[in-house]
Amino acid sequence: MAHLAPAGKWDARYLGPVPHDTSYYAKCMLGGALACGFTHAGITPLDVTKCNMQVDPAKYKGLMPGLRTIVAEEGSKGLWKGFGPTFVGYSLQGMFKYGLYEFFKDTYMNLAGEEASAKYKGAIWLAGSASAEFFADVALCPLEMTKVKIQTSPPGSFPVPMFKALSEMSKLKADTRYPFGSLVPLWSRQIPYTMAKFFFFEYIVELFYSHVFTAPKDTYGKGTQLGVTFASGYLAGVVCALVSHPADSLVSLMGKPANKGKGLGQIASETGLVALATKGLGTRVLMIGTLTGFQWWIYDSFKTAMGMGTTGGK
Repeated sequence: MAHLAPAGKWDARYLGPVPHDTSYYAKCMLGGALACGFTHAGITPLDVTKCNMQVDPAKYKGLMPGLRTIVAEEGSKGLWKGFGPTFVGYSLQGMFKYGLYEFFKDTYMNLAGEEASAKYKGAIWLAGSASAEFFADVALCPLEMTKVKIQTSPPGSFPVPMFKALSEMSKLKADTRYPFGSLVPLWSRQIPYTMAKFFFFEYIVELFYSHVFTAPKDTYGKGTQLGVTFASGYLAGVVCALVSHPADSLVSLMGKPANKGKGLGQIASETGLVALATKGLGTRVLMIGTLTGFQWWIYDSFKTAMGMGTTGGK
């Protein structure tokens, strides 16, 4: 049930089952950290393989051959390289991505007003998610750069433990461009990705509640609502992977020793647009679809447990 704003006028922060106050946004930040940290860290083997397919496609020819090559050369532990910075980095990113999305969405709705918010809600979803991701990537960037360096360096040439790797990145910052050398390509990958992730999630949730589950949303049980959340998140994730893959390839290629000192334009030109858009794409579609579905499911499960309801479809 929606709550009336204290002044009695329309306010986006009072449209949901609970008021969107400071406590609400803080809980959303915690839910986002849980959703992104555990899911990204859990698929580290896929990420290690994908990054190496992007950096050295001649050696890592596909998902299964790539996995076999890594295990043959480094043992099973090689599949989990970069687990630490992945978990910490994406926990921080998720905290800002989800928490600030809720904040910016409410802020932009209030700036637009009731009528314009309903008419242009897609634009509000896009603006809110882009604003949130801008700040989320600043938190992620140093750890993402470290993760990629760990995962794509030849065995024995770079420290694997997280704190040693962070220290080494700092020592070599003239070469690695640490801590924010990858921020622009990270923005170019993550902002379109997040805009697609939130826009298509919200849009698909609305389609479910408009055409499949047509009774009022709050009449359905938690299981049904969370099922809609997962399905919508998975489908949104497939779109995300397609939109952001070329920039993701660039981020991986920046960590390749052969590309030391090269600019983004030079790396892109030498690699070619087709290779940037397709190398490792199948693995990333599988990875991001599953990842995004589970992220939304964890996030909405946490919100439900906190009595805050699931996202979207109001």
